[in-house]
Amino acid sequence: MSRATIHETAIIDSGAVIEDGAYVGPYCCVGSEVVLGPNVKLKSHVVVTGITKICAGSIVYPFASLGQAPQDMKYKEEPSRLEIGENTVIREYVTANTGTENGGMVTRVGNECLIMAYCHIAHDCIIGNNVIMVNGVNLSGHVVVGDHAIIGGMSAVKQFIRIGKHAMIGGDTGVDRDVIPYGLVRGNRLTTLHGLNIIGLKRRGVPADVIKQMLEAYSDIFEYTDCSASFTDNLQAVSDKYVGQRNIEEIIDFIKSPSKNPICTTVANDER
Repeated sequence: MSRATIHETAIIDSGAVIEDGAYVGPYCCVGSEVVLGPNVKLKSHVVVTGITKICAGSIVYPFASLGQAPQDMKYKEEPSRLEIGENTVIREYVTANTGTENGGMVTRVGNECLIMAYCHIAHDCIIGNNVIMVNGVNLSGHVVVGDHAIIGGMSAVKQFIRIGKHAMIGGDTGVDRDVIPYGLVRGNRLTTLHGLNIIGLKRRGVPADVIKQMLEAYSDIFEYTDCSASFTDNLQAVSDKYVGQRNIEEIIDFIKSPSKNPICTTVANDER
């Protein structure tokens, strides 16, 4: 702890590991099983407790509470964990709980994420890298969020939902179905798919011809007009058509993979 900067009003339990270059600001509380990596910064009035690790370069803003016990009636004080990756920014009043025995015992937030004010990350959520959660997003337990996904402000995500990589969730959306990689969804309930996250694809440098092909595949999957073909049969035909197209195969594999939830689809497919 000698090479970290600890404000005189901070309370650090014995056993906490605070690595070189870390800063613990005024009135912070750090528990005995916490690890703060190099150059981690707790601004002020931050509580970090439980078996929690915050990796190098991450910044936590005032009044965030990290590593508290899950809000789950089945939790029996098992030694579950919270892990936060490198260079992630956690803004004011964010809460993130540890995992449970029924969910792998860990809640994880990846690298380079931006978790804006008043967000909640429940037990056993797995959040990828470069994810943005806008103000007031609430993730229920066991939610999986892929890399580069963006979840709009005041959105709520149901338990066990999967949000694919590069997906975009519009603000004030109740997400009660799985969202495909690169998908663009918005609405209350029933949440419906409104195309692909084209702006996000362009920002990530995806070539125009690849985006065009992804849009064609999207249309083939979700806007097919042959009512005699089932969705499963049509999906297999699309899979055969786009063999070797990585981005499209990611979408198809996501749809085919086992899940507790239906896939978020277009209005037309919901009415079929």
